[in-house]
Amino acid sequence: MKEYQPIKEGKVREIYDIGDNLIMVATDRISAFDVILKNKVSKKGTVLTQMSRFWFDYTSDIIPNHMVSVDVNDMPEYFRQEQFDGNSMLCKKLTMLPIECIVRGYITGSGWASYQKTGKVCGIDLPEGLKECSKLPTPIYTPSTKAEIGDHDENISFEKSVEILEKLYPGHGEYYASVLRDSTIRLYEECAEYALERGIIIADTKFEFGLDETGNVVLADEMLTPDSSRFWPVEGYEAGHSQPSFDKQFVRDWLKANPDSDYDLPQDVIDKTIEKYLEAYKLLTGKDL
Repeated sequence: MKEYQPIKEGKVREIYDIGDNLIMVATDRISAFDVILKNKVSKKGTVLTQMSRFWFDYTSDIIPNHMVSVDVNDMPEYFRQEQFDGNSMLCKKLTMLPIECIVRGYITGSGWASYQKTGKVCGIDLPEGLKECSKLPTPIYTPSTKAEIGDHDENISFEKSVEILEKLYPGHGEYYASVLRDSTIRLYEECAEYALERGIIIADTKFEFGLDETGNVVLADEMLTPDSSRFWPVEGYEAGHSQPSFDKQFVRDWLKANPDSDYDLPQDVIDKTIEKYLEAYKLLTGKDL
């Protein structure tokens, strides 16, 4: 049996090159504030992969995506091991675009902090009188650059995203930047509406895109998972304060409250985190994992 080594390791994912395709493995690692925590969260990688699979299927009529299969029997023999079963995705190879495509439907987190100071989020003027976690009149697109592990992503304007892409693809920068923005907003609007009917508010999320061999924009990486999004329960939602969460916000809040933790979570925080991930999966898909 041929063994494979990852060609790239991210904060949570490992990527394997198998020739014509890639295999993305979502590990049970967890990160917050761009730091990989010392703990692992059992089943987390499987939730991320299966939730992405659900959303890739759901949105395949909006934009093509990189998913080929999540069945390890479609992968080389090496991946037919327990450690890869459920948390691995066979994907098309793409040339990734260096823009994190962030969309915000509600004002929270760093956006809320910015709004309180300037009345803006990432340079975008917003109406007066918004409260923490208010729904925005329309979703806003706030792209950022993709940072290396250990560095922080940098928020940029749409115009800056055009500039970055134009340098890489002369004559096509504005086109690609517009496709990223428009696809991001459409994906968010359709999926947020679906989630709302099932008891989950998607407050914000990020998407990543790449180009296939013919230059078409393709949705990639993960999609609408608790790692890449803020999920809130519809029940009890009220603007004016922070919301309970189905995502990593629970971990972020604990880390903020325990600055001397050295990024080491207690077991009850780990248990609560995976419980929330599994609950979100069931609400969205209607199935237990």
